[in-house]
Amino acid sequence: MRRGGVDTGSVIPSTPPPWPVTPPAHGRVVLRRPSGADVPMVRELSTDPYVPTIGSLTPNASPAEALAWVHRQHDRYTAGAGFSFTVADARTDAALGACGLWLHSLAVGRATVGYSVAPSARGRGVAADALSALTAFGWEVPGLFRIEAYIEPWNAASARTAERVGYVREGLLRSHQPIGGRRRDMLLYATVRTVYGDPP
Repeated sequence: MRRGGVDTGSVIPSTPPPWPVTPPAHGRVVLRRPSGADVPMVRELSTDPYVPTIGSLTPNASPAEALAWVHRQHDRYTAGAGFSFTVADARTDAALGACGLWLHSLAVGRATVGYSVAPSARGRGVAADALSALTAFGWEVPGLFRIEAYIEPWNAASARTAERVGYVREGLLRSHQPIGGRRRDMLLYATVRTVYGDPP
């Protein structure tokens, strides 16, 4: 399962919402703060041909580069960009991937999600569990009413994950953004609160 969702938007909140006291969890996974223990997983993610093209992870990262990436995830929260989580096994705490809830457009009630699962952990529903936990946590953020995921049309696995969690395909955004040096079309998936002002 490769990553789905790219953080977009232009409005960055001045003060981020509080970090969750209870780590978000669903099924077999828990979402926790990234740590140095995640370096092996981050290095495995960096071997995926796609994941490094949509973020700051260096392809085939060295241990030092992977640790620097972990530190950047901490910085994203302190800068107010959103929440970057490690997806961990709920029983062993072993890192399985990464996901994030990006709040650039929180001022207008929107957020975006992204998720990546390490190659060795794919095919087991980890991404769906992580996205379920991340989305449920999103509805706890005050003022958030819509969560979006941007997925390339070829990425059928990511689209299935979003649909499994309840995201609805809303359309195709042509030439939406650059990825890997080329303008890419993106499918827009979204989920909204079922009643305006109340969690689903």
